[in-house]
Amino acid sequence: MSAAPPIHDVVIVGGGHNALVAAAYLARSGLSTVVLERLDHVGGAAVSERPWAGVDARLSRYSYLVSLLPRRILDDLGISLELRRRRYSSYTPDPHDPARGILVDNGDASATAASFLRTTGDADEAARFAAFSQRMLPLSRTLFPTVTEPLRRAGDVRALTADDDLWRSVVETPLGTLLRDSLETDIARGIALTDGLIGTFATADDVSLRQNRCFLYHVIGGGTGDWDVPVGGMGQVSGALERAARDAGADLRTGVTVSAITPDGEVTLDSGEVIPARLVLAGVGPAVLDDLLAAGGGDALGAERPEGAQVKVNMLLRRLPRLRDESVAPEAAFAGTFHINETLTQLDAAHATAAGGGIPDPLPAEIYCHSLTDPSILSPRLREEGAHTLTLFGLQVPHRLTTGVDRDRVRDDLLTAAQRSLDAVLAEPISDVLYEAPDGSPCIEARTTADLEESLAMRGGDIFHGSLSWPWAGDDEALETPAQRWGVATAHPRILVCGSGARRGGAVSGIGGHNAAMAAREILAR
Repeated sequence: MSAAPPIHDVVIVGGGHNALVAAAYLARSGLSTVVLERLDHVGGAAVSERPWAGVDARLSRYSYLVSLLPRRILDDLGISLELRRRRYSSYTPDPHDPARGILVDNGDASATAASFLRTTGDADEAARFAAFSQRMLPLSRTLFPTVTEPLRRAGDVRALTADDDLWRSVVETPLGTLLRDSLETDIARGIALTDGLIGTFATADDVSLRQNRCFLYHVIGGGTGDWDVPVGGMGQVSGALERAARDAGADLRTGVTVSAITPDGEVTLDSGEVIPARLVLAGVGPAVLDDLLAAGGGDALGAERPEGAQVKVNMLLRRLPRLRDESVAPEAAFAGTFHINETLTQLDAAHATAAGGGIPDPLPAEIYCHSLTDPSILSPRLREEGAHTLTLFGLQVPHRLTTGVDRDRVRDDLLTAAQRSLDAVLAEPISDVLYEAPDGSPCIEARTTADLEESLAMRGGDIFHGSLSWPWAGDDEALETPAQRWGVATAHPRILVCGSGARRGGAVSGIGGHNAAMAAREILAR
């Protein structure tokens, strides 16, 4: 008679960056911890890859910047990670006249004001825009320190914010009202609105407030709202977390597929192996967890059907393209977030088109050139040649556009739409400056929500694993158990959520992993 398999303290299903955070904390606490990852590597979407054979450029094919990763997590785990601040916040060509645009220069307020005036004709819009950003700081300073603490109640957070008007504008009223009250021009309103639409399908006035929740997470990061470039690429983040987990003694297993989870903590692999645990942490999305629980004979959690709303285009260029706006150097325009066709009116119109089943034209998009801030992601040869990476993130592209159709055709159509939108503000076609791989193919690829679903098992290509929640608890919400207090509870006491689907999940943050680990330590100490 064979011996029963050993019972681990914690089994973590899925090996994304949140799972690695949780594993590192738990193993450092002396708890036996196993991570099970379907792919042949850990890190999930927060990894660096070389998309083009024979080209030594390391890109993150899905994630891009870091803002919500608390310094506390890095310090607790002994991780040294350089996050580099971008001098230029953004550049936004006027879609009606791309020969002019708004350059927000963090190091030169007068130059920023001059670009606002040149583009909008409004001498006061730059001041309004700066005041709008400053007005968000009380939320940032109040909320960000709480994301690695047990959930606070909404009323307590509101009192800490000490600005009822701001609270009502961000938490209770569709974001469009705040934008129209704060800013006078369509282009400035659009720059602000994009923070509410990254991976989120909504309009400025959506009564669901999903755009408000997305906006809030974007403006609280680090207590300032700044979004930084991880030096060495996104793979440095997951690589450091993997080392921390392994060094702490966590068992990281790759190339294994979980087929079922029971409510009492048994995890079954495709191979038939059963791994029992005192607690199971789900690094997979709630919709995936539902299926695994159903396969294990348990009651599903009733997770929503998630839907991402973005397309990501990765490029390598021979050089930066010339702009129609000759007053701005490409090195400045591409160093921050480059907004294309993202006025408030255009963003809402794009939503209407996509809701009707069409691809928005023009496609609202924003661009990042990480190699301007961090050249180390390119080989010395590529740097000497003047090459640069370029990442385009297209908005208002819901997953429904990729379902029930030829996925390759939709991908091609989205890539064409993205190039057409970008070309509208350039003085030369982007295709003319694409780097070529040794086989002669251009270094450009589009990654859709369908690609995310297929490659990373993110249902609906939703980078947040479902709708974002407010980073606090309701005033009457039950906070009786450690899992409830840390925002990682499910209907099954031995199953916790530790990924982006956690109460304060989403983005490359590690917050879901940290909070699940804190809850698990409390539970297992009893």
